[in-house]
Amino acid sequence: MSTEILVNIAPQETRVALVESGVVQEAYVQRALRHGLVGNLYVGQVQRVLPGMQAAFVDIGLERTGFLHASDMVRLNDTGDAAPPQISSLLTEGQKVLVQVLKDPLGSKGARLTTLPSIPSRYLVLLPSDQHVGVSARIEDDAERERLRALVTDLVANSDPRFGVIVRTAGEGATEEQLAQDLAFLHKLWQVVSGEAARAEPRTLVHGDLPLAMRILRDLLGVDVDRVRVDSAEECARLKSFTGTFIPQAVDIIEHYDGAAPIFDLFGVEDDLNRALDRRVPLKSGGHLVIDQTEAMTTIDVNTGAYTGYRNLEETALKTNLEAAQAIARQLRLRNLGGIIIIDFIDMQDVAHREQITRLLERCLARDPARSVICPVSPLGLVEMTRKRTRESLGHILCEPCPACEGRGYIKTVDTVCYEIFREIQRSARQFEAQGFLVIAAPQVVEQLRDELSMGMAELEEQLARPVRLQPETAYLQDAFDVVPL
Repeated sequence: MSTEILVNIAPQETRVALVESGVVQEAYVQRALRHGLVGNLYVGQVQRVLPGMQAAFVDIGLERTGFLHASDMVRLNDTGDAAPPQISSLLTEGQKVLVQVLKDPLGSKGARLTTLPSIPSRYLVLLPSDQHVGVSARIEDDAERERLRALVTDLVANSDPRFGVIVRTAGEGATEEQLAQDLAFLHKLWQVVSGEAARAEPRTLVHGDLPLAMRILRDLLGVDVDRVRVDSAEECARLKSFTGTFIPQAVDIIEHYDGAAPIFDLFGVEDDLNRALDRRVPLKSGGHLVIDQTEAMTTIDVNTGAYTGYRNLEETALKTNLEAAQAIARQLRLRNLGGIIIIDFIDMQDVAHREQITRLLERCLARDPARSVICPVSPLGLVEMTRKRTRESLGHILCEPCPACEGRGYIKTVDTVCYEIFREIQRSARQFEAQGFLVIAAPQVVEQLRDELSMGMAELEEQLARPVRLQPETAYLQDAFDVVPL
């Protein structure tokens, strides 16, 4: 399976796509006016301590205060307690505290924070508040895990045993020299960060993560990536310099793309990104998915659509569900959907078929870097799962709520608006001694009042003994109107 990383550089925006076997699997967008915050370290000031919630709100200089839970301040395995200490014993209002962003602000929620920072580099993650040495679970070879654990344990013991370290997936196969260089770099970086934090005033950023393109190369570039193409010569040079320092074996796979077509037209990336904003996802068989993202959860409905099968209903459901499971795994990564996800597969009677669907979904999500937990099919035929969410979904980054429906996904019908206008005219007639009334509304609403509801308008004018004038206004949304006493 060939894997490529495409980097698109535009004024004030960077986009990166991970393409596996010609199919887009992940997309990242960073805009100059809206940077992701995950990994940033801030000196914050505690605004409120809430003992009942075991949490505190911390001002880090953003629009909304961050949320800090007691469980993100103490490693429970270290204390031996089943629950974290009381938040009031850990923090006081007005206190200055160094925090790291775990999750970006999402919707109306502020950033999720922790006082247990982690500083990543190419192969390692430094844990300044821990003394644990671990190895990424994605490194599955037992012998390699033991080799890395032994190497890193010795390196930590010989450098600074106060700190903990985790070996990242990219560390698989790394030499002792590479790991030692990484650890030395992290120690030096932490010295700089902790010094800045000690001097900084509250609500100050003391350490930000790398720019998007460099961060993606740091996290994704490895033996599985065959080529990186960048459509900016300047950015290509910067990435080569970066990899020359941290990932020297990967310098040769980075190349400048100067083709006539935009780089995201390769493999249909641009089209896939646009389709990833739609609710409806077509399947090759003729079926389709319907994906709805709400603040509480994401729901995915599987439908057979035009596919009717050839033998029986059970076979039709199985074939559609198998195709849907693969499409769902891809859409979760591409759209970066996280949190609670409920999937309504087509009902199947055969228990073995249900288990087959969940096993396939697990296999398809095995390459997903975001951790997920999948539950068996429920008695109602639903698959419940969670996927770790650390940044906003693609839809939240690229879209905003519709001004017509305010994000509800629907608006009032023309008839509903007309009857509201009738009631508003009657209400105004009781409140004002007016000679008549002027109704200003969208053209389609005025047309309905003059056409199919003209009889109702005539009866209303007769009842009130006052005339009602209608004025269409193209700037009005369908469910907006004004009733003006004359």
